[in-house]
Formats: sequence, structure tokens, C-alpha cells
Amino acid sequence: MIFRVVFSNSGVVYSVPSSSGLYSGRRRRRAGGKMEDYQATEETTFVVDEVSNIVKEAIESAIGGNAYQHSKVNQWTTNVVEQTLSQLTKLGKPFKYIVTCVIMQKNGAGLHTASSCFWDSSTDGSCTVRWENKTMYCIVSAFGLSI
Repeated sequence: MIFRVVFSNSGVVYSVPSSSGLYSGRRRRRAGGKMEDYQATEETTFVVDEVSNIVKEAIESAIGGNAYQHSKVNQWTTNVVEQTLSQLTKLGKPFKYIVTCVIMQKNGAGLHTASSCFWDSSTDGSCTVRWENKTMYCIVSAFGLSI
């Protein structure tokens, strides 16, 4: 399947199948083992805007207006991922979540990252948020895997 990567001015990066919209219909296995088509609803889909807002709130809460301090990076990354996971699970959606966080001092160094997922693109999703202030970058990726 071919994906297109969508960038927004708000710092959110996500990919969606090029042949469908963000919230397309999906297939779910019945208890009897047969497949049944149904229209996905907001309660059962990975809504990128909703997740990106949760991530942004977690970053602001954990880091806020602080300047980069190497001794606090471990605490900040832990707080960001734990707050994000806590808020995502409170949504009550049928997903398992994976959240990663990278905090990097602004000093001119480059950072290259990549991730690859083998999943069902009609049910699973991801969202990456890049946040920055004068002294650091924070990059958070959240993955939702439908159960």
C-alpha cells in the first residue's frame, strides 16, 4: 500500500494511505471468524488531531517554559510519555498505545530518526509532534494499534 505523508503548520506529521481518507471504513473480525464491513466512527479510529492535542498538552505540562537542563531530560521525557499514555487510555478507545519522546538541546547538531511499522493501515495510526522553545527540541511519536 502506498502512503502519503501529511505535514501541517502546527508541527504535526502523520501518514495516511493515499487511496483513502483519514477515517475510512474498516473491517473487523466477528466472534464467528467472518469479516464484516462497517463505517469507522470517532470512537474506534485513531484521530490524529485529538492525539496531537494530547501530546502538546503533555509537553507543555512537563517542560513548559523551562530552559534545557541535561540533568532534567530523563524526568521530562518520562513525564511526557506517562502523561500522554494516561490521557490516551482515558479516551477509552480500543487501542494499544506506544509513545516515544526525544528531547535534544538546540546546539546546531543534527538528528535523524526513522520508524517503520507493519500494521493494518485501515485501523492503526500514528502521530508525531515536534515542539521547540529557545533552548531545546522535543519530538514525540504516538502509535495507536487497534485491538
